[in-house]
Amino acid sequence: MVEDLEKGTASLNDTDRLRYSVSLVKQGRHQFYTLTMPSEILAQTCVVTTRKEDPIQGFQRELDEKRAMEIANYIDEDMGTIPNSIVLSAQPSAHLKIVGRGKTLEFTKDKAAFLILDGQHRVYGFSKARTSLRVPVVIYNGLSRKEETRLFIDINTKQRPVPSHLLLDIKQLAESETESEEILRDVFDFFDQEIGSVMAGLLSAAEASRSKITRVTFNNAVKPLLPLFAGRETHDIYTILNAYLTAVSAELGKRTSISLLVKPVVFRALMAFFRPVAQRVVDRFGSQYTAANFQEIVSPVFANLPMKRLESTGTSWTTLRDYFEERLRSKLTL
Repeated sequence: MVEDLEKGTASLNDTDRLRYSVSLVKQGRHQFYTLTMPSEILAQTCVVTTRKEDPIQGFQRELDEKRAMEIANYIDEDMGTIPNSIVLSAQPSAHLKIVGRGKTLEFTKDKAAFLILDGQHRVYGFSKARTSLRVPVVIYNGLSRKEETRLFIDINTKQRPVPSHLLLDIKQLAESETESEEILRDVFDFFDQEIGSVMAGLLSAAEASRSKITRVTFNNAVKPLLPLFAGRETHDIYTILNAYLTAVSAELGKRTSISLLVKPVVFRALMAFFRPVAQRVVDRFGSQYTAANFQEIVSPVFANLPMKRLESTGTSWTTLRDYFEERLRSKLTL
């Protein structure tokens, strides 16, 4: 089968060969070919070798079915574009040749013609999509397994992904926020900018910081609480949570001058602790969510609390939350 390069269609002949226009690129001691290829051809001619399948020669990670389906849905339902090149290494069964004065690449349409060095989930997603795409491809030829493995390592370690906190910060510009992300962004911004916010100066919207709470940590901590605030305005959510954290900060301030709210484990534990505290406030004060009312509930919890539990927390915020909840139960008075 030889593909018509002008029309992008295919016709059958006895050789079962495909041809594509290519450009030769040289980088350092390596050279490779760049071209575009229909997504369905990629799905029919590319393979991966995982450590599970081949403990000796394999180096790829396991395929994630869910991630592949997300890619397929992105292509079919959102008419998405995926401009990143798929990086391949030609295998012996491809019988790869360069013809046409070095401008055309020819190979056999075989199910294991190419080993995927980068883009396995994209190719897997292409195989599940109904829509055909023309995909940028990079093909190396004549690599040993050692060279393939080193390229895989370089591709997956030298490229730095966009930090998740930056992605969250710019989603508004892309108009791609979910409803919960929009709410969380507003609440975060209120905490960051409002006069009277207990977290003023302690948040970092787009950068990682050891001395501040990032948007990612904030969202992970606050998102589970959103069902409690169903129907409330975002400023109401901020006001109630700020009253709670103000009360906690006041109690902690009696024991230490260190700002413990900026410790991610402490912050997440405290936000997870909000639910039982809020229930006690409702039981005792109704819907009066003031800092004073919150403080009356949390004061016994933090009284005589060993500060080492907060200064050396380890990595488990759930353990710290459970510790707070146990102290809340043990300090109950009627």
